[in-house]
Formats: sequence, C-alpha cells, structure tokens
Amino acid sequence: MQIIAMLTMLIDHVGYIFFPSELYLRVVGRIAFPIYCYLLVQGHIHTSSRPRYLLRLFLIAVITQIPYNMALDPGGWNVVFTLLLSAIVLVILDKLPNLWLGIPVVIAAVLVMDYLPLDYNAYGLLLVLIFRYARSYWLVAAHFILNVFFLFYYNWLVQMASILPTLFIALTPGALKALEKRRIPRWVWWSFYPAHLAVLAIVKIIHYQYWVTIDWRSLLTL
Repeated sequence: MQIIAMLTMLIDHVGYIFFPSELYLRVVGRIAFPIYCYLLVQGHIHTSSRPRYLLRLFLIAVITQIPYNMALDPGGWNVVFTLLLSAIVLVILDKLPNLWLGIPVVIAAVLVMDYLPLDYNAYGLLLVLIFRYARSYWLVAAHFILNVFFLFYYNWLVQMASILPTLFIALTPGALKALEKRRIPRWVWWSFYPAHLAVLAIVKIIHYQYWVTIDWRSLLTL
C-alpha cells in the first residue's frame, strides 16, 4: 500500500509539473490520496503515542513546505498540513463522550480548512473521517457521495477516480492485509514526500532555466 501511494503520487506530481495536458497521469495520481488517508487513520488507531505521531506530521509538514511551494503551489500549504489537522480532529473526537458532540467540531474544522489554502482542504478531512467511521459498502458509498459533492462544488471531475483505491480497501480485506504486511522502512515512508518534492523542484528550476536560455538564443539569432 505504501509503495502504491508513493508511486502514484510521484506520477501525479510529474504530470502536474511537466505534462499538464496529459490527463491520464492525474487520473493515476488520484489513487494516492485515499491510501494516505486510510494509512493516517491506521496510524491514529495503532500508534503507541499520539502526541509523537502528531509531532512527526507537523515536522514533515514544515520541512515539506518550501519544496512544495517551489514545485507545486507557490501560495498553498502542503497536504501534510491537511493530514495533520485531520489527525488533530480525530484525537478530539476520540476524547468526546459521545460522537454526536463532535458535529460542531467537524463543522468548525471544515470551515477553517476550506478557508485556508490547504492542499485538498476540507475534502481531506471529510475523507479521513469516512475512513475512520465507515466500513465496507458504506465506506464506498460515503466516498462516492463526497466526490459527487466536490464535483459540483469545485468541478473536481478527475477526483472521481479516487474511488478506485477505496473500492479495493473496502471490498478486498484479504488482499489488503497481504499488502499491509509488506512495509517499507519507516524513514523512507516519512521522508519520501518532502524528498521527492525537493527533487522535482530542482528539476523544474533546471528545466525552466534551460528553456529560457533556448528562447534567448533563438531571439539573438533572428
């Protein structure tokens, strides 16, 4: 699962930066985020220390921010901030005596996250909550309804493809357990997001400078 998430995310970012007209790369990239949301929930459930888990997310988010701004979005906050805020909401909900009391918390978090320039904004939180509290066919149905809502809200047509990993997670528990047994080293998992963005940012700068140089040379030969 971790390798699939990393590879599809890399394909998505390469497509976004260097091949924006190739829609199939973005479609493949939709596989990544639901897996990250699912694994965030699993980490929340199984971690031995939630404060340390949140601290790791915070540090990764901070480390990633400059490479993210350079590679993908100059004015946005990277997706680890989205996952961090979602994890904080999960911790708060777990401390409430009744889950219904969490509705105001979720509404407030949705409004804040939709206002901030977060990658995936409130969609990320809602998908994390779906993976936390829905199971089997209800998980698929809830994710589908969420995608339909954001299809009209943000015109996220390509995001409809994100239902594919959720189908696999919800309806093939045996295959899911087999994939979860194949874990990569923790340092690779935690470092891949900032590291690959840093590499892409460097390649993007070199690529831009190369084409600027070519353009100037072509003008000088006119």
